Amino acid sequence: MYLSRAQSLRLAAALEECSDQLGILEHTLTIQIHKKCTTDKAQVSKLQAELEEKMSFSCLLQVVDGQDKEKNAESSKREAKREMEKRRRTLPKQQGTLQEKVDQLKELQTSYEELNDKLHRLINSNAARKDLEDRCTAQQLQKTQNEMSEAERRLEDKVVLLNDHFKLQERVHEEAKIFLKKQNAELQEQLRQWQQCTEQNMQEKEEHLTRTRYKRTTNLETLTTMQKKYSEMEEVVKEEREEEERQRQLALRNKAALKVQSWWRGVMVRKGFGIYRKVEPKKSKKKEGKKKKKK
Repeated sequence: MYLSRAQSLRLAAALEECSDQLGILEHTLTIQIHKKCTTDKAQVSKLQAELEEKMSFSCLLQVVDGQDKEKNAESSKREAKREMEKRRRTLPKQQGTLQEKVDQLKELQTSYEELNDKLHRLINSNAARKDLEDRCTAQQLQKTQNEMSEAERRLEDKVVLLNDHFKLQERVHEEAKIFLKKQNAELQEQLRQWQQCTEQNMQEKEEHLTRTRYKRTTNLETLTTMQKKYSEMEEVVKEEREEEERQRQLALRNKAALKVQSWWRGVMVRKGFGIYRKVEPKKSKKKEGKKKKKK
């Protein structure tokens, strides 16, 4: 997945800011959080470099995959814990079975004692069968003892195995408990850090929004003032244009009137009207007589 140059630069700037914040947190947190911050800082730096060079964030996807693997590992651990809990729950049943075996062993011991008593009575009552009964009793006794020894050995082995299994389950349970406490502490610390970052970002965004609103209000006021000035100037320009048009019309009228007056004066001069009329001199009587003759 690729980003544009502007998006990459913005994301790189944000990651650089995150890297600086992680550098500050590195000096204030514990050793374990220090390791975590160092890892996150390296990942952020790597992601920033990749964004600046390739304009992609494949390493971020790798980190997410790693976190998914860690979650899967934690899920496997939880499954193992549940399995051990299930085995621990079945342990009382096994202990009950063991107790039943012990009771059976006690019953066998009682039977052995009863048989031994019967054998003694038979020996006392019947001396003729003493040898045969001794042999049979010895065989039965040996067999019973062997069976009892074998049963005791098996039961002891089972008890040892159950004790070892129970100790293993207790040890695994304690380790899982310690691990979960440790993981919970890490998650709580990480949550607190993210909450602080979120609160800081929200505060910055609110401040930026306040500044933007103030600028918008100022710009609107300026725009309103400029519109009023523009309206006033437009009115003034309109009045000036009307005045110029009026002056131009007046000048055209004056020019036309001058032309008419000049033309009329010329006509009056050429035709001799009005004050420009020519006075004809009186002709002599002789000339009049000649004209009459010519006629």
